[in-house]
Amino acid sequence: MSMAPQEGSWPRAAAWLAAALLPLALFTSVLRLILTAAYVSLAYQVPGFPADSYGFTVEERRHWAELSRSYLLNDAGIDFLGDLTFADGSPLFNGRELRHMEDVKDLTQLAVRLWAGAGLLVAASLAALLAARRFRHAGLALHWGGRATLAIIGGLGLLALFAYPLVFVGFHRIFFEGDSWLFFYSDTLIRLFPERFWQQVFAVLISKTIALGAAAWWLGRRLAVRASQ
Repeated sequence: MSMAPQEGSWPRAAAWLAAALLPLALFTSVLRLILTAAYVSLAYQVPGFPADSYGFTVEERRHWAELSRSYLLNDAGIDFLGDLTFADGSPLFNGRELRHMEDVKDLTQLAVRLWAGAGLLVAASLAALLAARRFRHAGLALHWGGRATLAIIGGLGLLALFAYPLVFVGFHRIFFEGDSWLFFYSDTLIRLFPERFWQQVFAVLISKTIALGAAAWWLGRRLAVRASQ
């Protein structure tokens, strides 16, 4: 399907903008869903999720994980986590964990800004096209944006399926300095968020983004075809 209809330049530009940003908008939308209290709580209920061998109960994990999640999205400084203690008064997180959480917060809040920006631009572009009755352009934007999402996220999913350790390590080496993301199994961050937690996150992120991309591709194709009849 060609995205080069002859009528006007602004509808074509708006369609290309929406198509180009749709993969990012869908990916970060799923990520934002994962960053909710409901997801974090449900993650510990997945069958086969490993228990904490150092003694955290499920309720304790939920409690501390929710505070960790809240820190990533609020405007508080690192004292929000640094002041947390166990019942015996010892700190919940050590200095290395706190430094890592500061880096994670920076990355998380960047992702949230990208989600808001990309989502707003995609929605505004599609709304403008629909309001102007440029249904073919809107359909083509969804069609090509959905196809791009399937190609990009599908490729990432295949890479993770066959080389998950490579993807996991590569992600951390790109976004975090040195070995700041490596911890002992006895550290609180690993006890709250073991490798199984991140495997689940990645599976949800990839599968849901692909599902949204497929829906956008299907809906866009139908809209573009009907508008051309």
